[in-house]
Amino acid sequence: MHLHRLIFLIVISTVLTIHVVNADTLAPERITGARTISTETAKLLMKRGYPVVDVRGKSDFDKGHLPGAYHLSVNNGDFTVENLNKIASIDQAVIIYCNGVACLGSAKATELAIQWGWHNVFYYRDGYKGWREAGY
Repeated sequence: MHLHRLIFLIVISTVLTIHVVNADTLAPERITGARTISTETAKLLMKRGYPVVDVRGKSDFDKGHLPGAYHLSVNNGDFTVENLNKIASIDQAVIIYCNGVACLGSAKATELAIQWGWHNVFYYRDGYKGWREAGY
């Protein structure tokens, strides 16, 4: 009987650990100061001419990206206030994305843009994966 309790505790501990690890690796649903948008909204805003910034690495970008997306990798130092300003002035709207909910890059870049003074930032949390899953 004691062995069954021990196994049960190990299983519960493992499940809880996996849950906590997964929670830490998922992009937040919301970023203060930004608007989280769906794939459909991203597509609509892109049709209206809103600039889109892909913050993934170059190899991911080269494999595929949203139509017309600019590339400013957040992890290699390309995503700077100067480079973002070349794409969208501080008063313009901008859409920021990465690989999807398991990618923290768009959350990091969105937070940076807001810190730098952008106030019309669209956080496309579902990112490239969401775009592909929608069939675009």
